[in-house]
Amino acid sequence: MIITNLNPDTEIGASAWLVEMDEHRILLDAGMHPKREGRAGLPLYGKAAGVADVDAIAISHCHHDHVGSLPVAIRHFPKAHILMTELSYLLVERVLHNSVNVMTRQRDELGIREYPLYTHDEVDDIAPYFQGFKCNREVEWGAFKKVRSGVASPTLEFFDAGHTLGSAGILLRGKSETMFYTGDVCFHDQTLLKSARFGEVKADVLIMETTRGNREVPPDFTRQKEIERLVDAINVAQKRKGCVLIPSFALGRTQEILALLALLMREGKLREQPIYIGGLGRVFTEIYDIEAHRAHRQHTSLKLNEALQLIVLEKGQAENMKLTGGKIFVITAGMMSENTAAHDLAKRMAGDEKQSIFFVGYADPDSPAGRLKAAQKGETFVFSPSAGQVTKNCDLQEFDLTAHANRGDLLDFVGQVSPRTVLLGHGDGPSREWFANQINERWPKIKVVQPQPAVPAAV
Repeated sequence: MIITNLNPDTEIGASAWLVEMDEHRILLDAGMHPKREGRAGLPLYGKAAGVADVDAIAISHCHHDHVGSLPVAIRHFPKAHILMTELSYLLVERVLHNSVNVMTRQRDELGIREYPLYTHDEVDDIAPYFQGFKCNREVEWGAFKKVRSGVASPTLEFFDAGHTLGSAGILLRGKSETMFYTGDVCFHDQTLLKSARFGEVKADVLIMETTRGNREVPPDFTRQKEIERLVDAINVAQKRKGCVLIPSFALGRTQEILALLALLMREGKLREQPIYIGGLGRVFTEIYDIEAHRAHRQHTSLKLNEALQLIVLEKGQAENMKLTGGKIFVITAGMMSENTAAHDLAKRMAGDEKQSIFFVGYADPDSPAGRLKAAQKGETFVFSPSAGQVTKNCDLQEFDLTAHANRGDLLDFVGQVSPRTVLLGHGDGPSREWFANQINERWPKIKVVQPQPAVPAAV
């Protein structure tokens, strides 16, 4: 088995893994780097030019860093089957069309001439080739011509990853070897989605995310305590007559926070009031409602569009509306990227001590959100190139309501899988090093690989 990491970065970036197994080749994920612009954000597909006969592309879930370059991948590998879970199948076109919109806007506003890297027409053209499958169903993915010539086709099976709607780990079975790819995984229940169902997966090779390897969970931590802290913080903020901004990813994090707010309002712990959201967040919220019966989740009867009065912010509204009266914003984007409502609201709120910004998920240190989190109270810093300098006077708090597995749970999963080799990805250097050290200490016979971009690893 040969595995090549096509992510152009050694840390979290454009997820894409090329796996060569039994004379067949499959690409696991086709992401886009969240911090790089233009073609620099693409996986290194050109480095795989010598293996152009990729048989299949399998998508773990529909976050941008895992699926955002799928149309470009299909250009490189035009004969590949496109496989994903049935719930991802319902999301992927909307995600890709939104990417076209974002890239087109960045071309016009930031002058990035390479954008868009693909068009709406291209997304429409490739959509008929997408295939959605139920979890826990074994699917052959090898090329027909190879199977016909006597080369057995390996199989693929999706396992619910509990990270976001449609997310899955992927198990590949060959003639004599197996490989498991975690994708992004969550081993604890969230407000809506239940924890991953990876069962008793065993594999010879494991590709594992390491997002929270640098984050130790306190011994007395519970998710319920974090929720209680959030309730108290919102109530205190509203007594000041300011507003609350909760930056969140449109797919997954937004729906989890909306569900939490709906339940807290139902219980009388928060006052009932409208919630301001972004347009894309509203689209995915409707899909969460419609597909509640098919998702592995809690509160299947909770319909967010019915339980909450959701108000979609219009273009430019975030820059002009009055920030008074205890308004609550659950707004894309989680990183507060430029030209988003979250960025524009944060720019206005950061210097006002009446306002509150509450983080409930990961924020890259080099993003506007990361810089805001890192700044000290009263410190003036460059928030973003377009916003320039801001002074941090707002109430800023962080609540650990992550959709990623805690490191101890992931480490235990290594023991369950019992692989001969573990490849570490999707995490920064300290996160990967923590896992490498822990695995070497607990299971010294397991080989640990931290693959460099485009360097094939024989495993």
